[in-house]
Amino acid sequence: MTDFSNTNKNSNPDSATEVKEFYNRYFTATVSYPANQIDAVVGFFTKRGFDKVSAIAVSTSILQQAKIESVDVFKIIDTLEGLTAVQLSDVVTQVLNSNRSKISTLGYRNSSVPADDIRNILT
Repeated sequence: MTDFSNTNKNSNPDSATEVKEFYNRYFTATVSYPANQIDAVVGFFTKRGFDKVSAIAVSTSILQQAKIESVDVFKIIDTLEGLTAVQLSDVVTQVLNSNRSKISTLGYRNSSVPADDIRNILT
């Protein structure tokens, strides 16, 4: 019977393995949020008609922004609670744009016609 307990199958003869692993993780910061905050924010957006993937993406941005500004996520949810669908869409667009590259921003079209362009035609 052969004993394989002393052999390491994952041993790499490359001496730079530790250095490579260090630099592979150099620009990636670990970020963690409590599960109850994640569930609350994702649940808030799914309840408002967001798709599951969209709710997760928006929730990630809001959680990041809350952590940057040291604001409680539950206060943000309470603030967003009273908004209409259009107002919520506007806030989500602003939050997503703040976390995006400046060369790529999200926008929306205002479908209402300004009062200056409305004309009365009398016949």
